[in-house]
Amino acid sequence: RERMRDQLRTGRLDDRVVELDVQNVTMPSFEIIAGTSVEEIGINLKDMMGNMFGNRSKTRRMKVPDALQHLIAEESSKLVDMESVARTAVQRVEQAGIIFIDEIDKIASRDGLAGGGHGGPDVSREGVQRDILPIVEGTTVNTKHGMVKTDHILFIAAGAFHVSKPSDLIPELQGRFPIRVELEPLTRADFVRILTEPQNALVKQYSALLGTEDVALTFTPGAVERIADFAARVNDMTENIGARRLHTVMERLLDEVSFSAPELTEKTLTI
Repeated sequence: RERMRDQLRTGRLDDRVVELDVQNVTMPSFEIIAGTSVEEIGINLKDMMGNMFGNRSKTRRMKVPDALQHLIAEESSKLVDMESVARTAVQRVEQAGIIFIDEIDKIASRDGLAGGGHGGPDVSREGVQRDILPIVEGTTVNTKHGMVKTDHILFIAAGAFHVSKPSDLIPELQGRFPIRVELEPLTRADFVRILTEPQNALVKQYSALLGTEDVALTFTPGAVERIADFAARVNDMTENIGARRLHTVMERLLDEVSFSAPELTEKTLTI
């Protein structure tokens, strides 16, 4: 046994193929709609009837490293108390949860027309707002991990109110978002920071992408500032889409290089 353990740790058994009994998880999962609202959906037939079918296993052939990973994952899952995990998760959600609602301007009625006898999409928008209202106000939501109270959850909503405005939301919903913050448009200096500071900045992404073709791509500080200048100018002249404009400028700049990278003889490129 010690000799086998030594061979396993030194990797001399990595090419061996072994047979392993693994759990068969191909049984389909069904859900029963228990009520009329989404919150009441959640009884899972797989959990309810799993013991009836038993735990079926099948034999699979795999190499020793893959078998080792599978066994470690299987033993690790046995050590986790999922009931305790679910209780802790529900408690954390209730006491420190944050829900971010994006694109809330899409459900704002145009010029306050909702409720004024007009049909069409404005009526549906108001309906969505009234569905969101009780959750933001504080209610108990039924989830597959248990009942979750939304009383102390922080709700943050965001939207680009070009056509509508925040006051077009129904008054009850406006009152649940008491703090309003208006964001300033991105400046040229902001674009420079976005291009250089993040861990996955566009400049680094393109350098890594061309690095897969053995092309060393570098950007001078002046080039980064020029790219930021182009993005800022186009945002001013046309639709202001923020930092997404940098994707357009970078793709246009490196379009030809990206396409011909495998055939390039000069493997060092400076922008």
